Amino acid sequence: MPVQDAKTLAPQRWENLRALIRERGVIRIEDLCRQLRVSAATVRRDLNQLEQGGVIRRVHGGAVSIESRLDEPVFADKTSLAAREKRRIAEAALSLVEPGDTIYLDGGSTVLELARLLRDRTNLTVVTNSLHAASELSGRGPRLIVIGGELRRLSQAMVGPLTRLLLQELHLDKAFMGTIGFALKEGLTTTDPSEAFTKGVVMGQARQVILLADSSKAGKVSFASAGRWDDVHVLITDRQVDKQFCRELLKRGVKIVKT
Repeated sequence: MPVQDAKTLAPQRWENLRALIRERGVIRIEDLCRQLRVSAATVRRDLNQLEQGGVIRRVHGGAVSIESRLDEPVFADKTSLAAREKRRIAEAALSLVEPGDTIYLDGGSTVLELARLLRDRTNLTVVTNSLHAASELSGRGPRLIVIGGELRRLSQAMVGPLTRLLLQELHLDKAFMGTIGFALKEGLTTTDPSEAFTKGVVMGQARQVILLADSSKAGKVSFASAGRWDDVHVLITDRQVDKQFCRELLKRGVKIVKT
């Protein structure tokens, strides 16, 4: 079997490695080598990386899943969590969309609520990596651009290095972003390094980054860093978010909208 390019495919390989360990609970290095078609040295380096991230524990000859950090529910489950708060957050985000804007819609469930509110807006350009958002807008509404890349089935979003090929050619007025968790020190985090990669590219191309996240995600830290507070201009959240947390963000120049 051919050995994969360890450097080029590292984010995808880390996610595959993590999924294998999580599925089996405990797994040997030789089994990981066979499943991922990489060398034992590469697997050991990757295991060290995941252990530092707090999602596995190294044992002699293999690894054990501990998943001590925030895990990600399937998308259908996410849409039912804090549904009322997400709807209000999306309505507040809609007020920031102006005629003629070119906006980006991320793959989160709260951002999907915003996509549904844009179905009658024909004076916009929407760029998205979300198949759910694209489906909502495919029949009518804004001009729609769907970026290519690797499909992440859990979130039904296009992610990874291939997404950069189109995104780096675009200039976005506003990027509406979701997140699995957000915390003062760690910033925005998600479960998937490839998804984090695409989020980073998007935020670098947008004049204004608007984070849509309900308070249940505050203080939560997931596996992969997906943005710093220096990258975020506006946080739209609900009124249950911690007041001290908000004060600290205001000091960093982040505008906060509570719904």
